[in-house]
Amino acid sequence: MALLDVKDLHVSYGAIRAVKGISFEVNEGEIVTLIGANGAGKSTTLNTVVGLLKPDSGSIEFAGESLVGVKAHKTLERGLALCPEGRRVFTQLTVAENLEMGGYIRTDAENAETIEDVYDHFPRLKERMNQIAGTLSGGEQQMLAMGRALMGRPKLLMLDEPSMGLAPILVDEIFTIIKQVNDAGTTVLLVEQNANKALSIADRAYVLETGHVSKEGTGRDLLHDDDVRKAYLGG
Repeated sequence: MALLDVKDLHVSYGAIRAVKGISFEVNEGEIVTLIGANGAGKSTTLNTVVGLLKPDSGSIEFAGESLVGVKAHKTLERGLALCPEGRRVFTQLTVAENLEMGGYIRTDAENAETIEDVYDHFPRLKERMNQIAGTLSGGEQQMLAMGRALMGRPKLLMLDEPSMGLAPILVDEIFTIIKQVNDAGTTVLLVEQNANKALSIADRAYVLETGHVSKEGTGRDLLHDDDVRKAYLGG
């Protein structure tokens, strides 16, 4: 049984249909990526899965239970966390306070253990634990957003455009950390504009075009697919 199973998902913004019957699954332990152009429905899909948007129709099951109609804060309690596009850290709080906010569903003792694990993944955050988050670089804020999402000890971590706006050297670092988080036991669902990087670490991938799935396969197969290369990988 898939950890996350999405079937025939339809989502609209008013009269605009953003997602038109998407189906995909994420198995425990995998990295699965959704790639596609802007407006393909990738972020809408993640936001609907996590409960920020209401689907028109379709099913979303996580660990065998339906998520349709479940509020976003309750999906975290079930073991699903979203690191949103644009980082959205609490800019007036310190790094440590941001991380503590991510662990609000857990006990202080649990958070004390988890924060050390987060610092192991992101040693730069430990160096800056008392720094105000709004003064961090873009790359550091992305690390903080990911660390905050991990504080809830999710079974599934969903990442929305983690490399957006980052310098190439930081993009490499972020993707290395994503792989490390996965290797440590967290399943990952990744939405990413940098298709080359995403496919290079993904076990499986789905290509979204204007609200529907146009291709699916292993990350390796899609990385070498002629149509995908022409459309998303620069030929």
